[in-house]
Amino acid sequence: MTELKSNKVRAGIVGGAGYTGGEMLRILINHPNVEIAFAHSNSNAGNYVYEVHTDLFGDTDLKFAAELSTDVDVLFLCVGHGDAKKFLEANAIPDSVKIIDLSQDFRLNQNSTLNGKNFVYGLPELNREAIKTAANIANPGCFATCLQLGLLPLASKGLLNNEVHVTATTGSTGAGQSLSPTSHFTWRNDNLSVYKAFSHQHLNEIGQSLRQLQAGFDKAINFIPYRGDFTRGIIASIYTESDLSEEEALALYQSYYDGHPFTHVTNRNIDLKQIVNTNKCFIQVKKHDNKIFIISIMDNLLKGASGQAVQNMNLLFGLDERAGLRLKAIGF
Repeated sequence: MTELKSNKVRAGIVGGAGYTGGEMLRILINHPNVEIAFAHSNSNAGNYVYEVHTDLFGDTDLKFAAELSTDVDVLFLCVGHGDAKKFLEANAIPDSVKIIDLSQDFRLNQNSTLNGKNFVYGLPELNREAIKTAANIANPGCFATCLQLGLLPLASKGLLNNEVHVTATTGSTGAGQSLSPTSHFTWRNDNLSVYKAFSHQHLNEIGQSLRQLQAGFDKAINFIPYRGDFTRGIIASIYTESDLSEEEALALYQSYYDGHPFTHVTNRNIDLKQIVNTNKCFIQVKKHDNKIFIISIMDNLLKGASGQAVQNMNLLFGLDERAGLRLKAIGF
């Protein structure tokens, strides 16, 4: 557990104008144990936060800062892939400051160290104890989190012995705030498309985590990602051959996630509106003939990004793991 400089965690945010930066601000403004020291943005320096994240009008008078400060306990890097590494190469951050990086730059073991700073892979359901004593955290990817939570219990018992088949659809916010041909409303609305079939970048960190629990795992993960015509959330359907009965599989999953406050297991049907706007992951476990069938659902911006980063911060500083994250689902 990390010792605080004051009675609250002083947090800085780099890249506060994007989707993950906005979600970070929404959570931390209402976090009982956090004081936001600054939110940095090159493009919006001097502007009020609520001028960019307009839903925060009335909640904060914070302005985006042009300058960085190291008088913080934790620094959240809400920047694009590749930019976190560049930021840390260009800025000397004291070792006393914990860094939680939301990009993919430090997730893989071979890339987890930079200039003496080591990053622990921040999936609490896999590495909770290591996170508590970590110097810095590499926050997992959104698809990676969703798929890993669907598979970790099987790997924990060495039961991933066949190919894994995954179809998963994510909301448009998963593509980030910068416009691209596939993120315009006129293209995305009433539309559906596959991208990066069998080659999505998150497969590397998924395989790494599964081998952490099941050494020698070398089966194919046949992952077909879809772009959905909705704003946020991920739904993943996963199946693989298994000798487990449905009752045995359900018991395994419930036992593995016992004590993990955000991941919940059922054999009932689940849907995205149950988890959008929360840090929860719901997992449904069923058996069809010789195949175990898992559905995993979560909010890509919260459990898949900023919410999980705050969950990691809570663990780092010995806070209630759920602090600031008791969020209401949209429901309807």
